[in-house]
Amino acid sequence: MQDRPDAAELLNAVRAFLEEQVVPALEGTRQFHARVAANVLAIVGRELALGEDALRAEWRRLGALLGTSAEPPEGVSVLAAAVRRRNEELAVRIRAGDADAGPWRADVLGHLRATSTERLEIANPKYATPRGRD
Repeated sequence: MQDRPDAAELLNAVRAFLEEQVVPALEGTRQFHARVAANVLAIVGRELALGEDALRAEWRRLGALLGTSAEPPEGVSVLAAAVRRRNEELAVRIRAGDADAGPWRADVLGHLRATSTERLEIANPKYATPRGRD
C-alpha cells in the first residue's frame, strides 16, 4: 500500500486535469461530457470523504425513530444495505399513517431534512445550503 497519492488526491488530480485542460480544449457535446466526467469525480471524492459518516448518522436517526438501538454494522456496503432496510421499515410506518400527526411526525421530518442535507453535501454541496443562508 502506498501512502501518497491517496484515492482522494488521485481523483482530485484527474478532476482538475479535466476541468483545467480538457474542458477548455473541447467544444459542444465533448466539452459537456468532460464537464460531466469531472463532476462525477468530484461526487465520488465527496462520497469517499463523507459517505460513511452520513450513513452512520442516518443509521442512528433511523434507530431513534424506529426504537432500535443496535450498533451500526461494519463495512460501508453492509451498512448501506442495513440503512436501506431501516428506510423500508420507516416507509411502511409512514404509509400506515404513523407520521400524519403528532411528535413522531416532527421527528420524521427532522430526519428527512438531515438525510437530504447530507446527501446534497455529497451530490452537490451548492444545493445543501438553502438560498438566503449562504
